Parts: sequence; C-alpha cells; structure tokens
Amino acid sequence: MDDVERVKTGIPGFDGLIEKGIPKGSAVVVKGGPGSGKTLFCLQTCANFAREGKKCLYLSFEESEKKLLEHMKMCGGTDELKPNIFIKRMDITTVWQSLKYSVGKRKGVEVISSPDALIKEGDFIPKDLNPDIIIMDSLTAVSSFFSNNLSEYRVYLEEIFRLLEKSEALSLLIVEKDPLIESKTTFEEFMADGVFVLYNIRKGDVRESAIEVLKLRGTKHQKKIAAMQITDKGVVVYPEQQVFGFSDTKR
Repeated sequence: MDDVERVKTGIPGFDGLIEKGIPKGSAVVVKGGPGSGKTLFCLQTCANFAREGKKCLYLSFEESEKKLLEHMKMCGGTDELKPNIFIKRMDITTVWQSLKYSVGKRKGVEVISSPDALIKEGDFIPKDLNPDIIIMDSLTAVSSFFSNNLSEYRVYLEEIFRLLEKSEALSLLIVEKDPLIESKTTFEEFMADGVFVLYNIRKGDVRESAIEVLKLRGTKHQKKIAAMQITDKGVVVYPEQQVFGFSDTKR
C-alpha cells in the first residue's frame, strides 16, 4: 500500500504509533469509556485538519456547536478555523422520526431507508460540502435507534460504512464502551478499517490515561498501549512511557 495517500492526526506523540500515517478514506472507531478523552481526541484532530485548510464535518448527537467549539479551543482551535469546520447537532428523536422504513427488505431484514439522511441529505449537511474528515459522535447514539433489532442495526451500519467509504474522507466514529469492562468485539469494530482504544485506568485513588492502535488495515503500527495525558492544550501521547496502572487491571 505504498501508493496510498495517508493523513495524520497532528496529535503530539500519537502519529508516531502508526507507520507512514492513516490511509486516506479510512473509517476508524474511536472507542473508550467516560472521561477517556474520545471527544477531545476527535476535536483536536478536527482542529489540526482545519488548520491545514481541510474541511471538517462533526456530527453530534449530544453537545451543541457552541460547547464543541469551546472544547476545541482547549486544544488550539481558534475562531479563524471556523470556516473550515461544520458542526451539526442532531436530535435523536427528530432523526428517528425522519427515517422511514423501506418497503422491501435488504439481506432478508426489513431496514430503515438509506443513511444518507444522517450523512448527506436533508437539512443536516450543505450539499456542496465535501469534507476531508467526518466525525460521528457517536455511533452508540445511532445504535440506540435499533435497541430491539441488532440484525437491522448491522445492515444499517454496513450502509453507513459504505457511504463513508464513498466520501473518501477520514472518518472517526466514536463508540462509548469501556474496554476494561466490555471486552467483546462489536459490529462497529469488525466493520471499521481501524480501531483506536482510549483507556481511563484506575490505580488506587488516581487514574491514568492511555491509548492503543488496536487495528488499522494495511498499515504497520506499534502493538502497544501508550501513556496519554489530557492537558490544558489537549491530548498528548507518550509512546515510550510505561502505563503503570495497566499491568494489574483486568481487560
């Protein structure tokens, strides 16, 4: 894959874990529990892309554009970057009501119509926006639409990944699961090109942050859990620093 165009997150210390960079157009799950830094990691990457003049799309099911831009300032984002950043907050109930069941069945499963409604059409995204990076915060919120039908969710998830692949943008898809508690591999992880895992490890009465490139198709990467710190300037990764609280923590 030497001829594949690659991109970098710009997060200090993190890109050194990945040889040459992330293949452009990859869909990467960013997985972690509460307080692990998932949103900040994605916002910081978004700000770094915008700083290079690249277009960024952030789809949020939780926090408002105002709050997300405030968080982005923590990791070096400025008002000058706003023209390159499009943040859309989507209300779960409204999105659910706007998605209609298709008449037929796909793969033998009755499914909701195309996920273009989430990514491309309707009032969510300007039609002329061709983002270089798409962030969805979070896939866990999308899965809540299908709480009673996992088969339907899997089919729908496949369509989302196909749509992201067509966009040729780097996609960061947040999954809200604590890897120290819920170790089972999810549909999202199987389908994604890559999986970045963020840890919030308790050691006595303190917590340590860490990050791991668990999977990245077609790319050599370090097979290690690297120390991470959330600073007043954003996420910083320390690849050579030992994560002391991890050795005696059950995975």
